[in-house]
Amino acid sequence: MAKIEGYNFPDELYYHKEHTWAKIESEGKVRVGMNDFYQQSAGDTTYIDLPFEGDEVEQDETCGKIQSAKWVAKFVAPISGEILQVNEDLEDDCTLINKSPYDEGWIMIVKPSNLDEDLQNLYYGKTVEPWVKKEIQDAEKKKK
Repeated sequence: MAKIEGYNFPDELYYHKEHTWAKIESEGKVRVGMNDFYQQSAGDTTYIDLPFEGDEVEQDETCGKIQSAKWVAKFVAPISGEILQVNEDLEDDCTLINKSPYDEGWIMIVKPSNLDEDLQNLYYGKTVEPWVKKEIQDAEKKKK
């Protein structure tokens, strides 16, 4: 796992510019959630508007909303496909996104429709650290 200036970014995940992550799992399914930078920046999650199982999503499409102590953020699909499952545990405790963003705090599982092409648009491997560092710099500038 990469630790970048205090933020955890597991090496096996792909990251979208809107701070969602995608994990390729068995049977071609992809698990999706919000990354550690988002959850630390946003503060405690207070509400999540989950997408609907069975819906089709396109990469870069807003498919839900997440409210925190600081703001309301859009939940953006990192890949295109059919939503097979949403994490209903988040309806009872949406702070799972904060407590465990890469495990218990996942948001949805997608059956991808265009995975190879979609992955080319995400940060992975050596591209993650420069992107995260720029996001940190940009966030610092906004605070000033």
